[in-house]
Amino acid sequence: MNDALDSRIAAPPVIGVEIGGSKLQAALGTRDGEILHILTERAKPEAGAGGIRAQIESLVSRVMSETGAVYGAAARAASIGVGFGGPVDAATGTTLVSHQVAGWENFALKDWFEKTFDIPARVENDSNAAGWAEYCCGAGRGAQRMVYMNIGSGIGGAVILDGVLYNGQGLGAGEIGHTYIPNLWAGADADRPFDKVENLCSGWAVERRLRQVDRIPPGSPLYEMTEGRPNRITGPVIAEAAERGDRLVHEMLDRITEMLGLAIANVITVLHPERFVVGGGFAQMGPPLFERLRAAVENYVFPPFRGRYEILPAQLEQHVVVVGALLLAP
Repeated sequence: MNDALDSRIAAPPVIGVEIGGSKLQAALGTRDGEILHILTERAKPEAGAGGIRAQIESLVSRVMSETGAVYGAAARAASIGVGFGGPVDAATGTTLVSHQVAGWENFALKDWFEKTFDIPARVENDSNAAGWAEYCCGAGRGAQRMVYMNIGSGIGGAVILDGVLYNGQGLGAGEIGHTYIPNLWAGADADRPFDKVENLCSGWAVERRLRQVDRIPPGSPLYEMTEGRPNRITGPVIAEAAERGDRLVHEMLDRITEMLGLAIANVITVLHPERFVVGGGFAQMGPPLFERLRAAVENYVFPPFRGRYEILPAQLEQHVVVVGALLLAP
């Protein structure tokens, strides 16, 4: 075995794959979640599921080729773990649906990986993979019971009870984004007093809301970053504007955290975990988000549970799904 690789792994490495609505990643790493080499691409949802599979096949092949060129046979992967952006039948590795990309209905993704790369594969929901990564290697370390929620292009969740990834009847669990809460957005949605958390609070939903504003206040941080053009508003722009104290963005955060706080308080009231970990691109907004979120949850949670849980930002950031996929590889 190559000495450089031998010092980091005691067994053949594995491949970890993320299939998201906006991002695709493939990495060679160890079974304890250490990434040795990773490649990332923007997903092209307009190409449908077939186009995404072509991107993934290319990404995984490149990871194998590039690590093989450096480490030789020592980099030959033993298996593949996959975090897929949608509900999955974990027993068969079949994707049930994607809420961002067309064409994933009842697709045998595990079989596709095994036939394409000739090694064993395991397919899990991406939020389950991310939650397991945070539990083992991130903000959940040391907890017995943890709930994870990612806020990205969609909103998903994962539940770990007494050190076990809870998967319901095998089709997933912790789908916080598909629970219903009061709609606190003003104006056009007055005819929908309740809606899904994902429809109201996901990164895409927030971007869409801010792009619909009639006018960005001149001189504001958001105006400076977008030159006053709402169509230039993106997740990273929103995060920076929040950090810079933009009034319009902070008003948006007040509504978002009130809605998210109610959803999270309901989950904590039912499961009472020691830790509730929030990840995803939107969650990287930092203190402006988390200060408001903690206050909202404390307001709505079952009173005897107040002060007996933590709400923490995820630690593994953009690689969290891949780390979970490496940990879950067969």
